[in-house]
Amino acid sequence: MEWSPLVVTLQTALAATVVTFFSGIGLAYAVARMRHGQGLADALITLPMVLPPTVVGFFLLLAFGKRSAVGKFLLQFDIAVVFTWKAAVIAAVVVSLPLMYRTARGAFEQLDRNIIYAARTLGISEWRIFWHILLPNAKHGILAGLVLSFTRALGEFGATIMFAGNIPGVTQTMSTAIYAAVQANDYDLAFRWAVCLVLFSLVFVLAMNLWGTGRGKKC
Repeated sequence: MEWSPLVVTLQTALAATVVTFFSGIGLAYAVARMRHGQGLADALITLPMVLPPTVVGFFLLLAFGKRSAVGKFLLQFDIAVVFTWKAAVIAAVVVSLPLMYRTARGAFEQLDRNIIYAARTLGISEWRIFWHILLPNAKHGILAGLVLSFTRALGEFGATIMFAGNIPGVTQTMSTAIYAAVQANDYDLAFRWAVCLVLFSLVFVLAMNLWGTGRGKKC
């Protein structure tokens, strides 16, 4: 059993989660502070969560293909995206970002606004309010979003196979390896990868639940 799909999956999911973590929190904070156009911004960020992953992958293919403006610009620097590991990371980021964004925004909106108003009356800058008040008080929701976005990136299939392909050792993740094994009528291999994917996802979700339960008892 070749282990490269496991390695590619973990590398892709970890890289995507790092990007998703910071961008999701930043977008949640920015949208929560918007006075106009909040609904539109929220809909655009959340859209990949409700679209079929193949549609997301198709639009990524159009956006980064050789004929697109972005693709032509990147080719000037000999940077290829489509059917590379970078494409797998981008696909994972796009489909998992809405989970991090929605969870972080929900955590921010549940905070007592009087705390923030009191901090502003004391002359505390918005930057310090964000780092010292919002983030510490929203950490449980942010952690939940982190785990959900990571597990979503672990199991990403549709956008990945459309945009990054299924290249062994490069872009073949456990999800696409399952697909390839089924296509080759190798159900034993598909079952092993499926079990592996389920176990990884289950471990992370259980770890989040145990951590949350432990924190709740301390409080």
